Amino acid sequence: MATSYFQERSTPASHDGLSPASLSVGAASRGANALSSRITSVLSASYADLEIRDALETLDARGFQNTVETRRQIRLDVQKEVIQCNGEIVKDFGQVAEQLKRIGTAIASLNQYCADMRVHIAAANRETGPVLEEATSLLNQKKQAETKQQVLDAFNSHFIISEAESTVLTSTAEPVNEEFFQTLTRMKKIHHDCQVLLGTEDQRLGIEVLEQSSKQLNAAFQKLYRWIQREFKTLDLENPQINAAVRRSLRVLAERPTLFQSCLDSFAEAREHILSDSFYAALTGSTSDAHNIATKPIEFHAHDPLRYVGDMLAWVHSATVSEREALEVLFISEGDEIKRSIQAGLESEPWLRSEGEEEVFDGKKALNQLVSRDLTGVARLLRQRTEQVIQSHEDATLAYNIANLIGFYKSTFSKLLGANSEVLELFTNLEGSAMRQFRANMRDHVAAVQSEFTVAPADLSPPDFLEEALQMLKALAKSYDTSIATVHDRENAFQSVLSEALDPFLSGCENLYKGLPQPNSDIFAINCLLAAKAVLSPYSFANDRVNEMDNTIREHSARLVEYQHQYFTYTSGLNVLLEALEDISDSPESVASIPALDAFRPDVLIQRSQQLDEFLPSALMDTAENIKQLRSRKMVQDITEEAASGFCEDFEFVESKILAADDLLDRDESEDEVRSGLRDMFPRTSGEIRVLLS
Repeated sequence: MATSYFQERSTPASHDGLSPASLSVGAASRGANALSSRITSVLSASYADLEIRDALETLDARGFQNTVETRRQIRLDVQKEVIQCNGEIVKDFGQVAEQLKRIGTAIASLNQYCADMRVHIAAANRETGPVLEEATSLLNQKKQAETKQQVLDAFNSHFIISEAESTVLTSTAEPVNEEFFQTLTRMKKIHHDCQVLLGTEDQRLGIEVLEQSSKQLNAAFQKLYRWIQREFKTLDLENPQINAAVRRSLRVLAERPTLFQSCLDSFAEAREHILSDSFYAALTGSTSDAHNIATKPIEFHAHDPLRYVGDMLAWVHSATVSEREALEVLFISEGDEIKRSIQAGLESEPWLRSEGEEEVFDGKKALNQLVSRDLTGVARLLRQRTEQVIQSHEDATLAYNIANLIGFYKSTFSKLLGANSEVLELFTNLEGSAMRQFRANMRDHVAAVQSEFTVAPADLSPPDFLEEALQMLKALAKSYDTSIATVHDRENAFQSVLSEALDPFLSGCENLYKGLPQPNSDIFAINCLLAAKAVLSPYSFANDRVNEMDNTIREHSARLVEYQHQYFTYTSGLNVLLEALEDISDSPESVASIPALDAFRPDVLIQRSQQLDEFLPSALMDTAENIKQLRSRKMVQDITEEAASGFCEDFEFVESKILAADDLLDRDESEDEVRSGLRDMFPRTSGEIRVLLS
């Protein structure tokens, strides 16, 4: 059959008159196109497609061989496998449906059981509801009762103190010990916590507790106040180990500023009497106490008035230091505890504050004030004794030394007790009294020596009254320098001393100066000023006055230089030539008229030249002799040299005019005419003059 098929295919009948040869050509052409299309489709297929890759992997996994039979049966095999798989799936779903039916039956049974349980539960709830409500109410009532019991117990433990504690707090028979302070602290806390009770709607309980706690606190503070008063009567401040209970009691009592201040007042009064008696005993040796004084009384061994006042001030200073140290241990050793207590007291007692003023307690300031109050009696006795010493002596130096001593202790007490201490007022008054006595004594002394202000000494030295005054001033300056070491404006402070102890005597010297002739007046003035300057120069606080004296000395020295200069010119005869040349200018016509002047006539000029030659050998010695009474040899030399220098300048001026006149004469004369020049008649040169006067 195959053979016939191929034969038939190879010899087909002709169509439409086409020859067999043309048909074979057409068939070959169509086969070639089909093959080309097949190859193109194969080549154009994308083997990277996932479906194609999965299909190829599946074929590879099944182990198919690429044969003609396999290619022919592959489609049928695949469809067969799909049908078998579908059948297995249908079988499995049948089993699942069977199981679902059984589950539905079980669920329906469970639903029936649940409905029955709900019916039984509803019936049980109806029967037990009243019992549960009653039980809940009873439990709430029990909880409320327990809470009230806890509140009551807490209230009793916090706001109520026992009878024993109340006795410890208020009974004067019980001691003030640690238990008292602990109970007092608890009572203060109860009093403070009453604010919580007052903040509730029912304030009755808070008011009752507050009233009760206030009474107990007041009784406790009264007990503490009386106990401190008793302790103060036997308190020994000399003991370095002061009772710690007293310090603590004061710190606690400070919460009641009124009671605290009352304690301080009584304490200050007691200490004032004790210190006054001690000071009086130190002065006189007599005391109301039975014990004897260990040291000699001040009045018995201090015979010098200054030492007497110094010993009294030293005792007061020592007592003040001891008192302050003892009270500092008593009041300040607890830091700011007293300050905080007083602030708390002022907050609880606002009526104690000044209107519009917020008081801040300063421990050191209060301590200084207390020490000042303790010294009130001592200060009164010190003022009486010191004023008695000041007024009973007429020595101005003594009064000033006492004033300086008091000023020194005033600055010391200012550092010790503060600038606002009441004790400083005592020192200010005593210092003022001593200074008034000093000024009065100085004025009396000036009035007593006024009779000596009439005639200056013959040797022009400082008069005796000035020497005496300078000795006194030296003592005053030394006292001022050693005593007032802390004064800032020291120069102005010493001016009052100078105005009393120096100025009146310098004024007397000035009156004597006005009655002396020149140069004795300037010599006398310089000698007096040099003596005063020698006393004041070592002290820096007198620099201004020393500078004023230097300026005055320079003025008098300038007048002495002028006097010595005139002596040079008049004694040498040069003054005649200088007076003649006063109207001569530098013009040739004026210079040419010099030879025609009377002073430059040949005979007169020769006479002046001879006079100059006679003067020059002893010129310096003769001139210095005029002011030999100056106390400063250096000033004598300096003044004479300065006057000689001025004389040399005058001589150079005369010489220049003479040379200028001779030059003009030489120009006007003919060569054959010979004439003596002014230089020939006055041959001295300025160089020779300077050599001779050097």
